[in-house]
Amino acid sequence: MTLLEKVNSPQDVKKLNLAELETLAEEIRQAILNRDSKIGGHVGSNLAVVEATLALHYVFNSPLDKIVFDVSHQCYAHKLITGRQDGFLTDEGMKRISGYTNPKESEHDAFVVGHTSTSVSLACGLAKARDFRGEKHNVIALIGDGSLSGGEAFEGLDNAALLKSNMIIVVNDNEMSIAENVGGLYENLRLLRETKGKAECNFFKALGFEYFYIDNGNSLSDLIHTFSEVKDTNKPTVIHMHTLKGKGYSLAEEYKETWHWRMPFNLSDGSLTFQDNKETYNSITVNYLIKKVEQDKKVVVINAATPGAVGLVPDKRRQLGQNFVDVGIAEEHAVAFSSGLAKGGCKPVYMVLSSFIQRAYDQLSQDLAINNNSAVILVFGGGISAADVTHLGCFDIPLISNIPNVVYLAPTTKEEYLAMLDWGIEQNSHPVVIRVPKEVVSAKLDKVDYGNLNVYQTVEKGRQVALLGLGSFFGLAQKVAEQLKQKGVHPSVINPRYITGIDEILLNELKKEHQLVVTLEDGILDGGFGEKIARFYGKDAMKVLTFGGKKEFTDRVALEELYQRYHLTAERIVQDILETLKTC
Repeated sequence: MTLLEKVNSPQDVKKLNLAELETLAEEIRQAILNRDSKIGGHVGSNLAVVEATLALHYVFNSPLDKIVFDVSHQCYAHKLITGRQDGFLTDEGMKRISGYTNPKESEHDAFVVGHTSTSVSLACGLAKARDFRGEKHNVIALIGDGSLSGGEAFEGLDNAALLKSNMIIVVNDNEMSIAENVGGLYENLRLLRETKGKAECNFFKALGFEYFYIDNGNSLSDLIHTFSEVKDTNKPTVIHMHTLKGKGYSLAEEYKETWHWRMPFNLSDGSLTFQDNKETYNSITVNYLIKKVEQDKKVVVINAATPGAVGLVPDKRRQLGQNFVDVGIAEEHAVAFSSGLAKGGCKPVYMVLSSFIQRAYDQLSQDLAINNNSAVILVFGGGISAADVTHLGCFDIPLISNIPNVVYLAPTTKEEYLAMLDWGIEQNSHPVVIRVPKEVVSAKLDKVDYGNLNVYQTVEKGRQVALLGLGSFFGLAQKVAEQLKQKGVHPSVINPRYITGIDEILLNELKKEHQLVVTLEDGILDGGFGEKIARFYGKDAMKVLTFGGKKEFTDRVALEELYQRYHLTAERIVQDILETLKTC
């Protein structure tokens, strides 16, 4: 029996000696690699903190002592020693256990966490609540150094220093974010590493923290010694530990950005077990922008610390040169920065994932839209998906499309997407957001002036039923139309193109020969595109069916199951349409 098989709780960790803990650390690494190689997941960040996690549970007393993980990119070892080994060792367990902390899984998880820079603020709340209640226990926030570039991390640190009570912040400094660390703060972290924590210039001390430095953050003995020293402290404390990202797997140690997160792979050589060589919107976008920058040096490409997720891999970033700016994990800054660039005469293009743009709502509204500056924002990964609960991309339509001045576009094909992107960059009248489609579809495109706002395209003229297929769901509308024709109904098929506005002329024209308008959108219905159409027809006899997602948080639910739940298959939509027509 392995040591890992004997460990079912932190209490079991406390029974081990140092040599056994070191053996357990290697067994944990193998379990992490087993899970990641089979279903994909965060590799380098989790491998870096195995010893730190063991030391935390060896010294502190979870769940009485609260450990808050930032982003959850570093929680795998924690899960393995808190009763969730099957999530790493069995196929069924891997489906059940998520890659993020979740109190529903274990009392040792404080929060559901999947976004960055939040741990210190969350831990501050726990510490303050403890003090209000007169309780005595430790509160620990484990934050990766990359997360320190997020605004909420700065806010949390600023306030944590004022607590004047037990608050322990463990800064995991592996010299990386997802890609390279960006920001002036990291110069101070480098100085602290070089001086073994003795530099007079110390960001954390300047805020008021007691400060400890661990040069070898993968040394169990050093970690246990320092954690024991700060346990039950009565003052805000920072432990700055220097770790090796990807420790224990040579490929992850050498290629840190590539191995931050990885699709399923072969352990022997790191090659992906499934390679899809289809053209993607990542490559389409980045290649277009490289050419655009060559022609116009005023074009500036911006990303907030997730460049690989949108195709901005290292060689592409080098080609963009100084016209690429990574602002660190700071979506709010990215939007305001883009607005400033536009005001200053540049042509900014901010590439961001749907689940992350929601972090910048205030800046979209206040810094960008009120000023009506012509920045372009490309939203990737929008739509209903089987993602975990913290990375859902189905909320961006209501969030963005209801902000005045913003033009939110929903292309249906590669050609339409590139035309919209080119228009958005060259115009200077509006903030333009483009919802990047999922599947790459090509089709001939007539020249369109997208500055003539809110003009929908009638792709096929019919009668009785009008299908408005928005963006990625335009193909679904076409499938519905074909099945309706087989039932004797010949519908109109319309590409709305604009999420933010309605084509009143076309919608009024539909009243003449149509009894039912059907909207299809790849997102939640509440506050979405379909509601705009239904509201327009509110006083008319026209009936409206809206198809999209329910306003709910889903967690790793199969896409096919969600489509059935929401009636988002061609067959179910046709059935609903035919039933409704009986009442028209």
